[in-house]
Amino acid sequence: MAAHAPLHWDVFCRVVDNFGDIGVCWRLAADLAARGQAVRLWTDDASALAWMAPGGAAGVQVRDWAASELAEPADVVVEAFACDPPDAFVARMARRTVPPLWLNLEYLSAEDWVERCHDLPSPQLAGPGQGLVKHFFHPGFTPRTGGLLREPGLLERRAAFDRSAWLGAHGIAPRAGERVVTLFCYPDAPLPRLWQVLAGTPTLVLLTPGAAQALAARHAPPPGVRRHALPYLTQSDFDHLLWSSDVNLVRGEDSAVRAMWAGVPFVWQLYPQHDGAHDAKLAAFLDRFLDGVPPAVATPLRAWWRAWNGVGGDGAGAWPEPAAWREVCLAWRAQLAAQADLTTQLLGWVERRRAGC
Repeated sequence: MAAHAPLHWDVFCRVVDNFGDIGVCWRLAADLAARGQAVRLWTDDASALAWMAPGGAAGVQVRDWAASELAEPADVVVEAFACDPPDAFVARMARRTVPPLWLNLEYLSAEDWVERCHDLPSPQLAGPGQGLVKHFFHPGFTPRTGGLLREPGLLERRAAFDRSAWLGAHGIAPRAGERVVTLFCYPDAPLPRLWQVLAGTPTLVLLTPGAAQALAARHAPPPGVRRHALPYLTQSDFDHLLWSSDVNLVRGEDSAVRAMWAGVPFVWQLYPQHDGAHDAKLAAFLDRFLDGVPPAVATPLRAWWRAWNGVGGDGAGAWPEPAAWREVCLAWRAQLAAQADLTTQLLGWVERRRAGC
């Protein structure tokens, strides 16, 4: 792993209505710090870090958003998902002799426009940041994007993971011949459809806190399907949960990326948007994910993913054969792993900018 000049970073994160934003920002901050960077994570709601990262991370300071109005900006400022740092902070950025590098870390999408917009500059022509230039940094699934978060050694740890030991240590005991399915979903997930596809095969469903457990309390599973309610898990143990399952149903950005690194069959419920924008995002992802996949696997997956995301239910039936589905996910993971991860790309971008390139 290449060494990078140690710099000070400010990462800004607002928590809107779920914990995906702070989850992404914490992973980024911790990964930067593990590579020798000093990070201040500014957020308006750090409560989820009590269970996501109870031990914190060396090199990361978690600070209250409001206090940033009096803080001196760092070398690099990352605003996550267009959250707009306070005007007073931006004004101090503009007054610095050497202004900080300023990036907007965008949401994840597989749509074609992401490649065109990645690394585009946005000159600030008015307001407190007048004279500064903000750049858009887009995560993505192709070499012409900013990549995905993947800590050094993640796939090696995955390969050495002991599923039985982890499950046993957490009081989870699958029966002989029972598949394990993790459910992490939004409140509008069509749980009865999941029960239909699971019926007939002995299954242990691991329910994450929140919507999954609430839905399961309202909709009883069919015979042969057992439920196990999980507590909140640290980010590390959430990875282990995904590594321990035969199928993962995940929601939002952070858990979807971690499910991809897990290398087992998964279904992604995208963040639902009232204008239906998630339909186009889903279609774009499936086009990339299923490119070249035989119809016997691709057709049922596309139908089921669309039904699970509420954008079409016709033709959604059984899942494809497990081994074939797993091969698709392993091939997808290998394709992603061949690309530079997001933090590596971010550090390289900063070094090039500081060198005037």
